[in-house]
Amino acid sequence: MSDSVPESTRQTLDRLYEDPENRLTSLFELAPDDEQVDAQLGVFKALANEHRIRILEALKEGELCACELQVVLDAPQSTVASHLRELKDAGLVKTRRQGKWTYYRIGDTAALQLLEIAHALAEGE
Repeated sequence: MSDSVPESTRQTLDRLYEDPENRLTSLFELAPDDEQVDAQLGVFKALANEHRIRILEALKEGELCACELQVVLDAPQSTVASHLRELKDAGLVKTRRQGKWTYYRIGDTAALQLLEIAHALAEGE
C-alpha cells in the first residue's frame, strides 16, 4: 500500500476487505482533480459574501447596470465594482457593454440553482 496511508488506516482496510490493496487503489481514484476542486472553491468563495448574494438575488429579476446595483446594495461604486469582479471571475455573472454602461446578468442558470439550493438548505435547519 502507499506510504502516505497511515498504519491505522492500513490495519482497518486489512480487517474490512479481502483485497485491501484493490480497495485502497479504488479509494485513491475517488480523489477529485485539483483543478476541479480549485474551480469549485472559486465559486463558493464568490458566494461567501452577503453583498454578492444580494447582487445575484437582484439579478434574478433581469439585467442591471452597476449604478442600479449601487442602489440595490446601498454601497459605493468601488464596493459594487469589486463584488461584481469577483462574481464575474467565478463565472456567476456576465456583462454586456452598451455605450458607456456595463450591464450585468446571471452567467448561467446553474448560479440560480445554487441560490435555490442554499435557500432550501437554510429552510431545512
